[in-house]
Amino acid sequence: MGADHLMAGNSQRRGRSAGAGKKTATAGTGGKNRRSLAGRGATPPASARPHHPAYKKAQADAARRDNRARVQRRNEEQPELLLGRNPVLEALRAAIPATALYVVTGDTTRGGTDERIAESVQLAADRGLPLLEVGKAEFDRMSAGALHQGIGLMVPPYEYAHPDDLLDIARDSGRPPLLVALDGVTDPRNLGAIIRSAAAFDAHGVVVPERRAVGMTGSAWRTSAGAAARLRVARATNLARSLGSYQDAGLQTIGLAADGDMSIHDYDGFGDPIALVVGAEGAGLSRLVRERCDVVLSIPITKSTESLNVSVAAGIALFAAASARR
Repeated sequence: MGADHLMAGNSQRRGRSAGAGKKTATAGTGGKNRRSLAGRGATPPASARPHHPAYKKAQADAARRDNRARVQRRNEEQPELLLGRNPVLEALRAAIPATALYVVTGDTTRGGTDERIAESVQLAADRGLPLLEVGKAEFDRMSAGALHQGIGLMVPPYEYAHPDDLLDIARDSGRPPLLVALDGVTDPRNLGAIIRSAAAFDAHGVVVPERRAVGMTGSAWRTSAGAAARLRVARATNLARSLGSYQDAGLQTIGLAADGDMSIHDYDGFGDPIALVVGAEGAGLSRLVRERCDVVLSIPITKSTESLNVSVAAGIALFAAASARR
């Protein structure tokens, strides 16, 4: 065979080398890139990727929530002006703490001074509260334009107990501890109603979280119908951690939820030391708080009813506890 007829695989073309026809992974090829991507896991959600618009929106939403929480805490640390003839009279009748009663000068109705204002003035005088008369324009400014009906009661910031203080109160009572913990309840009327039920059924105190939950506002005081003056309310920096402390102290933590582990009718531990945990309006128990519950109970209701108001549910469970302890 002549020199012009070379064997296959021995090509002498410039740039050609032995084995060049083999398909192997080399630097810069897809084979290496596929290996380098191995083990990175699923792609994170858009809200977790810093350069994605959804991430910026999530950060902005979180900042707004934190700002609302800071504003709420700051407002709760300031005296509150409770406004309106009925609210002020109810608050004075309930003997909630107050520092002064404001009445607009010459505020009258047809036929003379409104009876509710007259009774409020008398109740304030009986307690030795300062009676301060102000002009309508000045009071409009003080109430930021809210409807005041010519009268307002200045309520001081509430002095919260520590969650552990409630255990001391329970020990001193000689009865098994019965505490109520609220997970993210934001309506002050619900807080006040729960405090009222807790006092009616011999609970030793109520615990509220410091963040993303309502505190003892004038509206909560008024709804409690004076019960907040007899029952201590504690504020927890971390509610789940406080529940853990209660468990360490020998309390059973009992949550309430529509999808509970068992019916409230089937639970037989209400006579033991317990901390009853109720969740926020609509949202229910948060994940971390629910994980801290030894058992989660449901309250059977008709299928046509979606859910119970949080204060109603708490009242039912408190009645069950009181009945077991009798």
